[in-house]
Amino acid sequence: MMLRRLAQFLLALAFFTLVSAHGFVQQVTIDGTVYKGNNLNVGTPAPSIIRLVSTNSPVKGSTNSALNCGQDAQLASLVGNANPGSQLEILWVGGTDGSSNWPHNTGPLMHYMAKCDGSCSTYDSTNAEWFKISELGLEADGSTWYQASLTSRAPVNVTIPSTLAPGNYLLRAEIISLQLAMSAGGAEFYPACIQLQVGGSQTQGPTSSEECLFPGCYSDTDPGILTPNIYNPPIQYTFPGPPVASFVSGGSSSATGSAAPSPTSTGSASGSSQEQADAQTETRPCALNATISWRGWA
Repeated sequence: MMLRRLAQFLLALAFFTLVSAHGFVQQVTIDGTVYKGNNLNVGTPAPSIIRLVSTNSPVKGSTNSALNCGQDAQLASLVGNANPGSQLEILWVGGTDGSSNWPHNTGPLMHYMAKCDGSCSTYDSTNAEWFKISELGLEADGSTWYQASLTSRAPVNVTIPSTLAPGNYLLRAEIISLQLAMSAGGAEFYPACIQLQVGGSQTQGPTSSEECLFPGCYSDTDPGILTPNIYNPPIQYTFPGPPVASFVSGGSSSATGSAAPSPTSTGSASGSSQEQADAQTETRPCALNATISWRGWA
């Protein structure tokens, strides 16, 4: 009887550990204005600009329809106000109630945008055409992923392109955790969609060749998604998906996390257009020259 109870306890503990080792977007701040999201265990979601997903577990597989905005993502009732050049802070948390910190530290942070047909609060993003506005891999030290700063509850900073034409847009924030990506299908995708109305009077946007669909942007065997040598430095990391849209950085077609300046004193990662302008490589590699910290690995 005692052994049976012990087995039941260990099974429950393993299940709790598995559930608590994932996460979601809990809050978005736009130019200082805070927009709260909903926890995953609420009965009646409060109005938000963040599309609520049904689970904190990752999306698995590049052909999964949930790769678009997350598993069972619901339309949000609110739309956040932004402008070209607006600064967004996106807070990723762990668990289901947001009381835990983000648990993973290995893999890129990327942000896409897509124009909504009408208000984003009623827009079905199934066939949305996404363009990339930022990508972050390794910090300048070449040994720490920007994702690692999230484990201390730092937000991810991203800038709305300063020349983006006004309109209604979804912002798709994505984390790809690579700790299990040594075999095809092992990568863990965490997408989240944020509903925006962008003002201003700018006129630029992506070309059709810089846009893609989700699913469709990735393959399970793409470099950067299938990463058999992720823990065997030195390596070259190649971001999956299209390059950062050329209008975002004034002509540069790529951006690297390792080219970006180090996070601020709060540890937040940055995705500004100036960082993207600094990157000049064609393959968008991130050189890793030291052993990655295993802090927060799950």
